[in-house]
Amino acid sequence: MKRCPWCGTDPLYVDYHDREWGVPVHDDRVLFEFILLEGAQAGLSWLTVLRKRENYRKALHGFDFHTIATYDESDMERLMADPGIVRNRLKVESCVKNAKGALRIIAEFGSLDAYFWRFVDGAPLRNSPKTLAEVPASSAVSDALSKDLKKRGFNFVGTTIIYAFMQAVGMVDDHLVSCHKYRR
Repeated sequence: MKRCPWCGTDPLYVDYHDREWGVPVHDDRVLFEFILLEGAQAGLSWLTVLRKRENYRKALHGFDFHTIATYDESDMERLMADPGIVRNRLKVESCVKNAKGALRIIAEFGSLDAYFWRFVDGAPLRNSPKTLAEVPASSAVSDALSKDLKKRGFNFVGTTIIYAFMQAVGMVDDHLVSCHKYRR
């Protein structure tokens, strides 16, 4: 079975590629999970973050943004002491900032799903890359979404991070044409 070469042969990475990457997500909790995980990934490999994903779920109350938005300094210290997650103070603090931002978005748009998917008119953008070199690191849409999220108080949401988020949650489908997941 042919896959996008970026996932290599690591079973966790292969499973992520086959079951999640590029599959449209409309669940607010999962969308929030990916915003936090993509931000945590900044400067690291995605595989590093995937290996810490379950630890993040435990440490962040299942990515419950309502709970995370109420975190105080004792929660920050708890997270900074947790070797199962990326212990970068700015990234840890961004979890709370982004949770508060998520609540503001939900108050305005009704859901994270409605907010995010409006940037692609409710349907995945499908590309047809033949090689990894043809897969962009950002786009005009990720630029716009990044800018809007920053305006709403989010951190670790630069355009490259947001493009990776869009790929992860299926807003953009960048499976190579040779991949078994490519949708013709």
